[in-house]
Amino acid sequence: MKKLKMRAGGMSDSSKWKKQKRSPRPSRHATKVSPGTEQPATNGTVMPNNITVDGVTFMDAPSPLSSGSSENTSSAVSPATDSGLELSSQTTSKEDLTILEQVTSFGLSTATPSSEPRATEHPNQPEPQDEGLRVEKTQSASIESIPEVLEECTSVADHSDSASVHDMDYVNPRGVRFTQASQKEGTALVPYGLPCIRELFRFLISLTNPHDRHNSEVMIHMGLQLLTVALESAPVADCQSLLGLVKDELCRHLFQLLSVERLNLYAASLRACFLLFESMREHLKFQLEMYIKKLMEIITVETPKMPYEMKEMALEAIVQLWRIPSFVTELYINYDCDYYCSNLFEDLTKLLSKNAFPVSGQLYTTHLLSLEALLTVIDSTEAHCQAKVLSSIHQQQEKEVAKASTETASSTKVPSNNSERVLSEGKTPSAVTELSEACPPTSGCLLADQMKQSCLDLEGGSDPAEKNTPRKPTRFSSLLPNTQELMEIKSKKKLLITGTEQFNQKPRKGIQFLQEKNLLATPMDNNEVAQWLRENPRLDKKMIGEFVSDRKNIDLLESFVGTFNFQGLRLDEALRLYLEAFRLPGEAPVIHRLLEAFTEHWRKSNGSPFANSDACFALAYAVIMLNTDQHNHNVRKQNVPMTLEEFRKNLKGVNGGKDFEQDILEDMYHAIKNDEIVMPEEQTGLVKENYIWNVLLHRGASDEGIFLHVPQGSYDHDLFAMTWGPTIAALSYVFDKSLDETIVQKAISGFRKCAMISAHYGLSDVFDNLIISLCKFTALSSESIENLPSVFGSNPKAHIAAKTVFHLAHRHGDILREGWKNIMEAMLQLFRAELLPKAMVEVEDFVDPNGKISLQREETPSNRGESTVLSFVSWLTLSGTEQSGVRGPSTENQEAKRMALECIKQCDPEKLITESKFLQLESLQELMKALISVTPDEETYDEEDAAFSLEMLLRIVLENRDRVACVWQAVRDHLYHLCAHALEFCFLVERAVVGLLRLAIRLLRREEISAQVLLSLRILLMMKPSVLSRASHQVAYGLHELLKTNAANIHSGDDWYTLFTLLECIGSGVKPPPALQGTARADNDTGAQSDSEISLSYHPSDVSLDRGYTSDSEVYAEHSKQGKMHRSVTDVDVVNSGWLVVGKDDIDNSKPVVGLSRPGPAPLVNQYSLTVGLDLGPHDTKSLMKCVESLSFIVRDAAHVTPENFELCVKTIRVFVEASLNGGYKSQEKRTKSHKYDSKASRFKKKPKESSLRRSRASSQHQSHSHSDEEDDESVPASYHTVSLQLLDLMHTLHTRAATIYSSWAEEQRHLETAGKKIEADSQTLWSNCWCPLLQGIAWLCCDARRPVRMQALTYLQRALLVHDLQALDALEWESCFNKVLFPLLTKLLENVSPADVGGMEETRMRASTLLSKVFLQHLSPLLSLTTFAALWLTILDFMDKYMHAGSSDLLLEAIPESLKNMLLVMDTAGIFHSADSHTGYSDLWEITWERIDCFLPRLRDELFKQTVIQGRWGWGLPSRALSFAFQPGTAA
Repeated sequence: MKKLKMRAGGMSDSSKWKKQKRSPRPSRHATKVSPGTEQPATNGTVMPNNITVDGVTFMDAPSPLSSGSSENTSSAVSPATDSGLELSSQTTSKEDLTILEQVTSFGLSTATPSSEPRATEHPNQPEPQDEGLRVEKTQSASIESIPEVLEECTSVADHSDSASVHDMDYVNPRGVRFTQASQKEGTALVPYGLPCIRELFRFLISLTNPHDRHNSEVMIHMGLQLLTVALESAPVADCQSLLGLVKDELCRHLFQLLSVERLNLYAASLRACFLLFESMREHLKFQLEMYIKKLMEIITVETPKMPYEMKEMALEAIVQLWRIPSFVTELYINYDCDYYCSNLFEDLTKLLSKNAFPVSGQLYTTHLLSLEALLTVIDSTEAHCQAKVLSSIHQQQEKEVAKASTETASSTKVPSNNSERVLSEGKTPSAVTELSEACPPTSGCLLADQMKQSCLDLEGGSDPAEKNTPRKPTRFSSLLPNTQELMEIKSKKKLLITGTEQFNQKPRKGIQFLQEKNLLATPMDNNEVAQWLRENPRLDKKMIGEFVSDRKNIDLLESFVGTFNFQGLRLDEALRLYLEAFRLPGEAPVIHRLLEAFTEHWRKSNGSPFANSDACFALAYAVIMLNTDQHNHNVRKQNVPMTLEEFRKNLKGVNGGKDFEQDILEDMYHAIKNDEIVMPEEQTGLVKENYIWNVLLHRGASDEGIFLHVPQGSYDHDLFAMTWGPTIAALSYVFDKSLDETIVQKAISGFRKCAMISAHYGLSDVFDNLIISLCKFTALSSESIENLPSVFGSNPKAHIAAKTVFHLAHRHGDILREGWKNIMEAMLQLFRAELLPKAMVEVEDFVDPNGKISLQREETPSNRGESTVLSFVSWLTLSGTEQSGVRGPSTENQEAKRMALECIKQCDPEKLITESKFLQLESLQELMKALISVTPDEETYDEEDAAFSLEMLLRIVLENRDRVACVWQAVRDHLYHLCAHALEFCFLVERAVVGLLRLAIRLLRREEISAQVLLSLRILLMMKPSVLSRASHQVAYGLHELLKTNAANIHSGDDWYTLFTLLECIGSGVKPPPALQGTARADNDTGAQSDSEISLSYHPSDVSLDRGYTSDSEVYAEHSKQGKMHRSVTDVDVVNSGWLVVGKDDIDNSKPVVGLSRPGPAPLVNQYSLTVGLDLGPHDTKSLMKCVESLSFIVRDAAHVTPENFELCVKTIRVFVEASLNGGYKSQEKRTKSHKYDSKASRFKKKPKESSLRRSRASSQHQSHSHSDEEDDESVPASYHTVSLQLLDLMHTLHTRAATIYSSWAEEQRHLETAGKKIEADSQTLWSNCWCPLLQGIAWLCCDARRPVRMQALTYLQRALLVHDLQALDALEWESCFNKVLFPLLTKLLENVSPADVGGMEETRMRASTLLSKVFLQHLSPLLSLTTFAALWLTILDFMDKYMHAGSSDLLLEAIPESLKNMLLVMDTAGIFHSADSHTGYSDLWEITWERIDCFLPRLRDELFKQTVIQGRWGWGLPSRALSFAFQPGTAA
């Protein structure tokens, strides 16, 4: 403290002063002023007595001070004399030496700081040979030294050896006295102005020099504290004179203090550095770079000497800096995007990320501080994003308000425009306030603002606006370059670094590389290369020397030398500057070449001061030799170093025969002797440090030193893109390892902010990475299922992670891509562990009475324990002796499960489905892709997982029905894969079938997708018949629902074909169309088909072809002309059908198979059969009933019966008639042979390790849905009875309404004039399309084994045949009626249809034969016109014969003769049997008739015609066509 007092203000004895050595005379050439440099007005003036400088009154000293001898502000630390070390900077500048000299010469006795006398021991410290820097320093040279030397003095004679102290004087702690100007009354005593402040500031800086041995730790600490106060309270950067001190001495001292071991000094220097770079970083670009590098070095160094606290404080300093608004962005712009600076931001980010990971696994403060720094970037970026969001919302609102206000009144336009102008700057007022509050000032900003203007005034003021205009770095095209430009700069920087590395190995190779990359011109531009060699600090000086001195590069050498500005520099100073740019090679010719180029350029720059270039060259060479002589140890050992006289002597007469100026030679000699020219490659210690510092100052003074300030929020996207990876990794690690709740919350907050930023900028990869990282901490993926509820429930961290994952997915799902897979995995785990809400595992079902079933199926006792080994394993896993089956879960486990359920409830996973409608399409597609990827396999997923994923997928599709067309293909392919590829029925297949139908039901209302959805129903027809039959129950109920809700939305014949084929397949066991089956099988390996492929392979070209019958005209046409194409098939249809079915019969008969070129369940059948001719498999009773109900729904509503579906409807009814015949006897027979559904076999195999842990859930509760094996047998006959009667009723309804329906269609078509197939309502069309097939269907039920059905059917048939509409039929149609309806019916009834009901069968046959005769007699007139009438009549007689002998009772024996008598009498009355041409009067028909009747009723002729008939008696009045009837031979057969 004593030292401090002496230094700060104590007066030393004059005897002490006298003992001090006088400093030698300062060099006359110490400072040269470059031309064009302007100095402040006061600098060059001689001061008269009592002048006032900048408002401060001083007493004049007698010796005027000129600018020529003014001292430089360069700093060089004074070395400690007793240490013998050369230290880094002067404590006192040359101004102190000059002052001292002057003061001593006048005998002034002033209190002198103890450091000043010590400065004399090393005079003439080297100055930086730096053009730009020197200019700046000379501006602040002269006037600022005045306060040190001026004292009150009225005349020179008043000076004495002792100081006189006046009462009115003010003496500062340095011993400088100030007094009032007595001549000017009224002037106040102002002891301090800017010069004083500068001197005080310089003194404080000198206190902080760690290499000054007189500065104790206490003094250094006090100096730092005082500097901190100064920096906090004053805008130092606004005063150029102070800024010069900051750039050089202050920064250098502070950086040196970072290496001291005393923590208080270290901490204080960190604080001072922070204040410097917070407010003045635009002036200290390279100082900031060095500072951050030093901090990084401290953080990374792994030596025991480096205390942990220092690392911690260095990290705190970085965090503090990073919190300065825009600081991080400025680092990125000014360093990472500068060709020749370090990638500070990138390196620092990597360092912080690495440092956030503890090696030992234990978290310390340093790790958290590193994370804090990383999060600073995230925090600021997130705040800017939020502000932008708020701003856009606010702008939107403003626009709406403005719009509304424009409509109401024009006066409101002004405020709205103002607000828009404010908002156009990008932030809302509230957002701006929020940001400013988030970053409070850390220094005395208010005081600084107050002082700023006065400081500008003191400086003599340039225009503030001019001063504040920012300069643009040359590498940028604008003050705020765009991202693309920055990317190009960074790319170029990488190439430059690579080129530099190659140059340092082999110069030509490096140049060639840069030329290849278009960074240097081809051919080589010498000026460009020279500039690059000068400005690139990464180049090896040795390699530069070799390259430029090469004999081949003479032109380059000239360009290289030309880059130096030697104007105003003494030869040795210029040479020093020159040799700093490269390493001088050792060969004499090379040195000669280099020096020759140098001296030539120096002469030109300085106006040829010497006689000739040889003189200049000789002097330069002499300087190099002198440097070697004075400082080379080997030379010093052999010779005594050269003296000044010897140096002069050596150069005698060299200057063109004359001598050089002796003063110049002396100055050169002393300069070289005191400060060796050391080439950069050979520098060590203090010399190297000085050189590096001078280079830094030089670069800072050039254009390279321009530091760009950027607005907050600029380049946030770029910064985030660089920091997100390290930050998320660090957050994950800290979240994982930390147990402190605050730190965990901070990590989660970081995750959320990263998510918000990535969402704002649409960075999907970042968001995915974030979700994947968080999913790992939910414990949902790692735990086994049986432990999951307890482990998850008791892990608070897992709860936080799960809530965050779901919260982020809900909020920013739009940009989620790959992350969906991880979220869906977590959902699956929750499903397996039964932790999902009930609503999510309950799904729609068509069959279940509640309309819903649970996907989590209950286990059944039969398979609860899969094996004794597994039960033993489960027993082993529990402590205690009780088995797991006996002992319930513990209280802890129950509590954990309750907590888990509560957490999942808060996560609200169902919201992912319900809000999927708001997702962007790309995100939605990725979500669906994640769900589709869950298919059962041996290892990962089982059937229930796939079923759960499928249900989620279906729900999402339904939520997104507005845009379902975009995702339909993927969904359809997935359903196709599940259904068509299934080899056996299982729960998953059932859910897929139900899902497809549910989609169809909901989506058919949407016109844009309905056609595709209906086409996709064909997937069901592609299933294996055995699998489809198992699903028939669900399909039947689903189709019923579909038709009930959407029948009006189905228009195409193809779509109706699909639906009716489905009804047939599931209702009556018809096999699906073989073409589709073939498609599905062949497609097994290739994946699903597109809808267009399905339609191509399966295109019903003409619906009528599959009706199962042919009209008579078709039959006769085929008889008369074989090979003639079916009238309803065209060539186009055959080509378009895409496939051909050929049956064995077709090949045998070698008949054309055109009719089979259309997809049909079977080839065309016998048209004279009552059956459709399909092979009916086993069917389910309930399915059949439901299908009939669906059919009934369509038929009974006239609106649903259309030209497209009428014939299909008729055919399907007939198929159902066949299926329900005799109470479904065909199904009963076939069903007994089929295997029962084995629930276990249908399950997909699970992996062994899961089978013990997962519940083995059987699908027992679903077995009842799949088949009617377990149906109550008693209810079956009643069901079939109902079905048959329903079908009869439907056929009758259609039959009676057919004529009306067709007429209305024909009328409507005429009215609309629509193109397409023409609808005819004539009797021929009606007969072939409607009446005939329906009569055949009714007739087939007349052959039913059940008496009530038979009788009802006969009644309906009788009504149908005698209905009024049928009177319009012509003879051919009536013949067809006999051939296709009545004759096949009578044939069938001859069989023993119902063995148990003999009496009933007799009655049926009697009614059928009676019906035959009635129809014959009723339509006798048209029938007579047929050429085949005789054949028809003989066929009727054949049936009468057969029926006579068919029964065992008398019923038929009585009925047949009666019917026959009626027919014969009517025919006889009609004169059909008579012929005028015959000699007997009777036709041939008469004879043949009685021949046939006599076979079974020989006495009938006598009974009817007893008397002989006289020729001509019967002929009166008979119709001529009856009389001319001639029997055509050949037709009788």
